[in-house]
Amino acid sequence: MKANATFDRALAIEPNDLETKLSRAFVEFNWKADTKPLHRLIDSIQVSDPGAIPGIADVWLVCALAEHDATAARKAIIAIGGTPFSDDAVQLNRPFLEGLIARMLNDDEKARAAFAAARTEQEKIIQAQPDYGPALCALGLIDAALGRNEEALHEGRRAVELLSVEKDALGGIEMVKYLALIAAWLGDNDLACEQLAATLRYPSSLSYGQLKLLPFWDPLHGDPRFEKIVASLAPK
Repeated sequence: MKANATFDRALAIEPNDLETKLSRAFVEFNWKADTKPLHRLIDSIQVSDPGAIPGIADVWLVCALAEHDATAARKAIIAIGGTPFSDDAVQLNRPFLEGLIARMLNDDEKARAAFAAARTEQEKIIQAQPDYGPALCALGLIDAALGRNEEALHEGRRAVELLSVEKDALGGIEMVKYLALIAAWLGDNDLACEQLAATLRYPSSLSYGQLKLLPFWDPLHGDPRFEKIVASLAPK
């Protein structure tokens, strides 16, 4: 793969460049759904340079979530601190992440409490920026987790209107991705797969590794339409 060759050349010149090492490991994660290189790199940083961990805590969280490792995910959240986790254009607050981990562990009571706290925080952002699509996406996903079906779909659709693909190709397709996520969390697989398929018509951050491993997409696993989309992104 060309990206691997590029990073390998860069590492031959600067073998200790952390950013390049992370990017190289992420290629394996995204392309092959292989977390091992990323996991090994994070482990080595924890041993050799623990002071660097806060700076890569978001990467650690992605790796932990992909491996469905709740213990590591909690440690990563602590390292992130109060900074929201950025998923491209969309920012997810700490209570949301705690709810996601609880949901991953099937702890419904703890998940609901965390998502309720996440909603309180997110509402403040919406009040300040009522027409900001990425913030509405985050609120929509929270509402989906809380079973607020009508509100969640309205927020997801509104985000797609506010930041359309026509206005902003990259940002707009993120809104479509989140509408797909919202629908998936609501159990509307038809809408979820329809919107997810639409993202494939444009350049986006979605990858084989993300769809296959991250718990965001767990509700769609087993649906033949979703599995076909995942297979279409698998390494050939």
